[in-house]
Amino acid sequence: MKRICVLLLAGALVACKENNPKQAAAEAAEVYSLLGLEYYAPTEPNAKLDSNLAVAQKNFEADPSEENYIWLGRRLAYKVKYNQAIEVFTNGIEQYPNSYKLYRHRGHRYLSQRKFDAAIEDFEKAAELMPAAPIEIEPDGVPNKINQPLSSTQFNVWYHLGLAHYLKGEFEKAEQAYLKCMDVSDNDDLITATVDWLYMTYRRQGKTDEAAKLLEKITPDMTIVENDSYYKRLKLYQGALPVDSVLNVNSTNSDVDLALATQGYGVGNWYLYNGDTAQAISVFERVVGGKHFSAFGFIAAEADLARLR
Repeated sequence: MKRICVLLLAGALVACKENNPKQAAAEAAEVYSLLGLEYYAPTEPNAKLDSNLAVAQKNFEADPSEENYIWLGRRLAYKVKYNQAIEVFTNGIEQYPNSYKLYRHRGHRYLSQRKFDAAIEDFEKAAELMPAAPIEIEPDGVPNKINQPLSSTQFNVWYHLGLAHYLKGEFEKAEQAYLKCMDVSDNDDLITATVDWLYMTYRRQGKTDEAAKLLEKITPDMTIVENDSYYKRLKLYQGALPVDSVLNVNSTNSDVDLALATQGYGVGNWYLYNGDTAQAISVFERVVGGKHFSAFGFIAAEADLARLR
């Protein structure tokens, strides 16, 4: 396998495509990709992430509560320490076996590692344990631009369960999870994210009428805080944006490479739906040539390339 290390700059993943034998010898890869690559955690310090992790570790040592297990695991994951994060979540589940939140977060990191079956098992367990109501707002580990969390535990469980099935090519099961996710999508950002993946799920099943009807939920007056790339993908599907404008992200974007992973995957799908498999593969290859190997668009492009090739 080719080894790839990553750097963290200002909280963003940046690929460092060079072999690091010392690092490889010292630790296991954090991710084994679907295309035969290995991804490693960074070795360079990051003051903000290191400080946040130190606080989480201190809080955990003082009080190994369910919440502190969650935050220690989350802070490790933000540093691409997925193996350690999963170990923390697993230990937490042993102490708090009814913690649907611990299952939710461990499932997310299994997704990052391309362990889709393990992720599905965790999200299904979380769905079994969590209350349907009231909706529980989930605190952000990295605050958005309005410093206000927008997603809920219920949303994240159904959303990620749908994604895990989608990545496996289990589109009927993905559809059922996303329909439940739609029921708890209570703001424009969440509606946009759910519609986007459900639309793609419908199209993969040949349900073009259902897909077209779903796009009616996306309107020009929506207030989008976090999911602008999903919003642009959906406007492409509506015919409101040309394909080049979605694929060619520019430097005004706060994270060009992340936007490429997300918007690029949508463009690849657009070509696939329109019968141009060669162009779809070309775009998917451009996506996986980027830096954000944990982005869902990146993982989805990997999954599609593994099938299409």
